[in-house]
Amino acid sequence: MSVTRVSTERGTGAAGRRGEGIRSDLWVQVETRDEGGIELMLTSRVDPYFGESLRAQTTSLLQTLGIPHARVDMEDMGALPFVVAARLEAAARAAGVAPAGDTRPERAVPLPPPTTRRRLRRSRLYLPGNEPKFFMSAGLYDPDAIILDLEDSVHPDHKAAARILVRNALRAVDFRDAERMVRINQLPLGLEDLAAVVPEQPDVILIPKVETAGQVEEVASVVDATLGAQDLGRPIWLMPIVESALGIENAFEIARASDRVVALTIGLEDYAADIGVPRSPDGVESMWARRRIVNAAKAAGLQAIDSVYSQVDDVEGLKLWGERSKSLGFEGMGCIHPRQIAVIHEAFKPAAEQIEKALRIVEAYAEAQKQGHGVVSLGSKMIDPPVVHQALALVKQARMLGLIPGETGREAD
Repeated sequence: MSVTRVSTERGTGAAGRRGEGIRSDLWVQVETRDEGGIELMLTSRVDPYFGESLRAQTTSLLQTLGIPHARVDMEDMGALPFVVAARLEAAARAAGVAPAGDTRPERAVPLPPPTTRRRLRRSRLYLPGNEPKFFMSAGLYDPDAIILDLEDSVHPDHKAAARILVRNALRAVDFRDAERMVRINQLPLGLEDLAAVVPEQPDVILIPKVETAGQVEEVASVVDATLGAQDLGRPIWLMPIVESALGIENAFEIARASDRVVALTIGLEDYAADIGVPRSPDGVESMWARRRIVNAAKAAGLQAIDSVYSQVDDVEGLKLWGERSKSLGFEGMGCIHPRQIAVIHEAFKPAAEQIEKALRIVEAYAEAQKQGHGVVSLGSKMIDPPVVHQALALVKQARMLGLIPGETGREAD
């Protein structure tokens, strides 16, 4: 494979993480040379078991990257092959090597079925995009979605390396039934993220710090062009994150900006900072903004998704926040630790009495349809069409959750 170099001089680049507490990762430094072949200096915790295969993979990757002469220093903390490939490519690029061809590893897991607009999105687990140790077990905690985060959780100096790592993770990691989301960086840097991850066909792209419909339109245009150019028919949905006073004012226009938008969510830390107040446990400072997000989402036919609850150890506070969030009309929220997932799922679960009432309404509706009646009544009370619609949606959700007999699963028609 041919390569294009940024300069004719020798270059040195490093990528990855090392040190106390680092696991499932790799630090590598590549110093390109004019001659001498490959000099590989490797230290690894698992050298007796996997050292030979790691050396072989490194040699093969250097050939793919078009690097015939280099000193390569590697410190391995139990990195899996997709991590090794990402770190070595990032270090090579930092050294001034720009591969002209496809450097992606072979796909290690099948591409899962596409997700739907009305999928359950109660919980979305954030995973820092530059820390592979969190990737492999994330699906075991049974979140509705995982978010491979390239924005706030990644240091500015590590953005390029994280982008490659997330790209490889989408090809190599089985996240089980979780919807695969990627939070890109704020535009325009996020456009570089899109170029890397859209060809891997994640289910949802989260767009941070959205203030205008034009920002969503720009992302949608890039997604459309990339999928079209590569003849990829799989849907990729968008979820704008509104995080400022201006974004709240433009929430409805943002929600309607593209047919790819399936949900609208809010980032409360940035919103509170933007209006100049601290974030409080009960969220009083953001109540109007959150109601505005719900109203805009519902008016546009979308899901409304709440922000994260940042106090990981406060289980009761999380439970109360989730219940209040559901009462406002939100259908889910973000989470920053696996222990929050079960609490969130319980908070957003329909109550038994709600399900029972909805079933009675649905039964009355079915009987009215059978009799050819245009009016639905339950006992002596007339049931308005919006109430019937809400009952049908709740029954569908209860079936998806396995709370009543019927087809289960996270996907809706």
